[in-house]
Amino acid sequence: MFESIQKRLSSALAKVRGKARISEADVDAVLTEIRTGLLEGDVHFRVTRDFLARVRERALRSEVLDSLSPEQQILKVLHDELVQILGGSTRELNMQVAPPAIFLLCGLQGSGKTTTTIKLAQHLKSQGKRPAVVSIDVQRPAAIEQLATLASGAGIPVIPSSSSEKPLDIARRALEQSKQQPVDVLLVDSAGRLQMDQVLMDELKEVAQFLKPVETLLVVDAMMGQQAVDVAEGFDRAIGLTGNILTKLDGDTRGGAALSLVAVTGKPIKFVGTGERASDLDVFYPERMASRLLDMGDVMTLIERAQKVISEDEAVAAQDKLQSSQFSLEDFRDQLKMVGRLGSLGSLMKLLPGAGAFSQQLDSVDTDRELKRINSMLDSMTPLERRNPDLLNGSRRARIAKGSGHPVSDLNAFLKRFQDARKLMKQMGKLGNLMKGAGDPSKAMSQPWGRRGGRGFGRKF
Repeated sequence: MFESIQKRLSSALAKVRGKARISEADVDAVLTEIRTGLLEGDVHFRVTRDFLARVRERALRSEVLDSLSPEQQILKVLHDELVQILGGSTRELNMQVAPPAIFLLCGLQGSGKTTTTIKLAQHLKSQGKRPAVVSIDVQRPAAIEQLATLASGAGIPVIPSSSSEKPLDIARRALEQSKQQPVDVLLVDSAGRLQMDQVLMDELKEVAQFLKPVETLLVVDAMMGQQAVDVAEGFDRAIGLTGNILTKLDGDTRGGAALSLVAVTGKPIKFVGTGERASDLDVFYPERMASRLLDMGDVMTLIERAQKVISEDEAVAAQDKLQSSQFSLEDFRDQLKMVGRLGSLGSLMKLLPGAGAFSQQLDSVDTDRELKRINSMLDSMTPLERRNPDLLNGSRRARIAKGSGHPVSDLNAFLKRFQDARKLMKQMGKLGNLMKGAGDPSKAMSQPWGRRGGRGFGRKF
């Protein structure tokens, strides 16, 4: 995501890179490039206009014009202003009510409401809460069944409903049942339409007036761009939103919706969906998102993802293996599986500082397909062969290649690169140290991949 804006920001700051002093004309040249990038990224024109005006006013101050490092001074200005238009600070879910707290999720059809309902329920469950879900979507075929199936797979209690019932009747019964059960949060998955209409809004108003939800969250597709702002404003006028959940952020290379929603509607983004898996829902941190836009990485999000799926003991044990001189193909296979639990390799790499500099290389190579190819060759070996690669003579290699469906030349190339891959995995082994310092961002950022080095505009200011 945000690749187009990242590239324009990089190109903009390149105009002042290396200069000891800058002029007003230099600042205007930077802003012209940024304006083009934001508009190409489908950022709302009012947000673009106001953002550039604030950046220009701050960039023309003496401390920037007379600075010995104007590039980094402008970078700091951009970072501060991006944080502001993204909401300034993280907004927590409101749980300060007598249970059950009611969360009403709304949005257009296809935005991902149902899957997001389950993701949010799992997030709450991981925090020690007792969530339950119910669907009042009697319009979309199989919507109720979809929620029940997803809830069952995630171990989330579901209050049954039927398409023959009215949404208000379902809501009334769900509230009564949740009060009788040990439920902390009731998540209500509402119906959507292909577009906003009066029938949808009247239905939602009726349900919202009865339930009096403490959180009314709009689930909006990030790929809608500026249209997402219009949708948010429409729902807010009708039922009053408390926040947004931005989905499919991993598929949006422009990022305009994220930069426009908060500034135009005044409603915070509370979560972002970054994939299809149940764990692919992240709390929205404006400062981290601003850092990613400026190619400064987001190491803390990477750490938090790791903490969800990898225990500290497991990470430390993996590090010990990686640093061992006896590191084998069996160990390498285990590490690939561990990394796979964090998400796609491409998405992980984009969280590291400076990733924008090689985004084109990442996009041109299907890293996940390559990992599957390597895994198929490893799976075709016996445990003994993985533990002792020296046993892989010609006949064994022919058998492994045939079993994996790849030519022997591919297998030979992989085995030849194994030593280099082992060095790379040793770097991944530092994950154990990162997780130890996860409670203190300064400790995490003190790690080698938490510091921005080398050339480019993403150096830490």
